[in-house]
Amino acid sequence: MIRPADISDAAVMAEVLSGWIDATPWMPRIHTRAEDFAFCQKLINTREVWVADSQDGFGFLARQADSIDALYLAPELRRKGWGTALLDAVKQDREQLTLWTFQASKNAIAFYEANKFHISDLTDGQGNEEKLPDAFMTWTKD
Repeated sequence: MIRPADISDAAVMAEVLSGWIDATPWMPRIHTRAEDFAFCQKLINTREVWVADSQDGFGFLARQADSIDALYLAPELRRKGWGTALLDAVKQDREQLTLWTFQASKNAIAFYEANKFHISDLTDGQGNEEKLPDAFMTWTKD
């Protein structure tokens, strides 16, 4: 089910986020797991956050206005339509959405392109905490 997040979701959100970081060889760990938890609490308190809550796993998307700040899925939910369902939930009341993703995340870029986002800009990563090259992507309603 896709539903709005509440503060009780922060722990499982942090688990999904930390799990992705730990499983991604090119992603440096620059925050502790406790900081990931605090980050997820802050997302819930300051953003519109939607969760994919299934018996098979958990995922979440955070949006502020027209900017998607986070989209993470547990491995069990990937490639099963949950990411698209989360995007569809936040596209409903928007004419445009933007987001940043890492250039090394080829699967994420392919996913967003399949959901009608396009790369608007590429950077060397000096503007993000991880210092990894990233891509700015945009979706515009048809």
